[in-house]
Amino acid sequence: MKYAFAILLCIHGIIHLMGFAKAFYLTDIQQQILGISKPIGFLWLVTFILFIVTAIQFLTYKKWFYLAHIVVAVSQILIIMAWKDARFGTILNFIILVVSIASLSTYRFHAMIDNESTQILYNATRSTHNNISKKNFKDLPEIVKKWMQNSGGTDHIKVSSVRLKQQGEMRMKPTSKWMSFKADQYFDVTHASFVWKTHVHENHVVNMVGRDKLVNGEGAMLIKLFGMFPVINASKNYQINSGAMIRYLAETCWFPSATLHDYITWEGIDDTSARATFKQNNLSVSGVFSFNTEGDLVSFKAERYYGGSEDAKLENWYVEMVSYKTFHGIRIPNKSKVTWQLENTDFHWLTIEITDLDYNPIQLFQ
Repeated sequence: MKYAFAILLCIHGIIHLMGFAKAFYLTDIQQQILGISKPIGFLWLVTFILFIVTAIQFLTYKKWFYLAHIVVAVSQILIIMAWKDARFGTILNFIILVVSIASLSTYRFHAMIDNESTQILYNATRSTHNNISKKNFKDLPEIVKKWMQNSGGTDHIKVSSVRLKQQGEMRMKPTSKWMSFKADQYFDVTHASFVWKTHVHENHVVNMVGRDKLVNGEGAMLIKLFGMFPVINASKNYQINSGAMIRYLAETCWFPSATLHDYITWEGIDDTSARATFKQNNLSVSGVFSFNTEGDLVSFKAERYYGGSEDAKLENWYVEMVSYKTFHGIRIPNKSKVTWQLENTDFHWLTIEITDLDYNPIQLFQ
């Protein structure tokens, strides 16, 4: 699809050469564009060049949409001046304009999220507060201590920020098709915050961009079709706030030293499971971490609101760890399956893999 659109830009540009050719008598075109002066003919040539440059920018991921807006405007003016013979070029200009507006909207969406992510890392690196107490480790349930030691978390307790890359598949409903996605995520471990940015590909034509975040105890979820049309836009309610907190609690498995912070308290259940409670801004959520006898984390389970509306119901939200990998000396679950355990069915909606991870980064992924 990408190359098809680039070819369309080039073909549309080449068609503009006919106006230049007529003005300068370079060829005999049967369906001639009448009354084109040499200055106007030169403008047709310039438009051809601009369309080719736009195609190159599009293929090289440059900010092609700004030039596209300009060249479409110039092209349409020329088409109007030669409307009888060139009117069908309006269709191509319309297609190019729609795609360029969608690309510009997506670019601005990502720029907004990058600003939020930069703030996450800034807050983490600038903070001098460390709410990890020396007594915290000895007060952990034995199985959690074993997990911390087995993962290498006790050797890396000064993790203040995290950045990671993900890939996987998701679906919106039990009957929906799987959609592939890639995502970047940034954590401020000191202040228990995160920003998650994703690009979801449903097929070669339709795609969505999304952001999920937890900042200062408030969650927000925004998903847009083509970067323009909101599919989900939920924030500033109890359901979204608690859901974002539960997500953060589950994802501390990627930076285990977070479990030593004062905002998380632990209660042993049995030899292989423990309940963690996460408190922030007068809101409290909890979930059960389960382990095998070697101290590997095998699952996380919590009650979470199924949806972000005020009438959403609590359902079991279950994360199963599939495999493990070591990043910078810390062994974490790098592949996981996430399932809503609904009343009548288990809805496996997400499969996720960590492909890259850095502790205490100072900048965003490039």
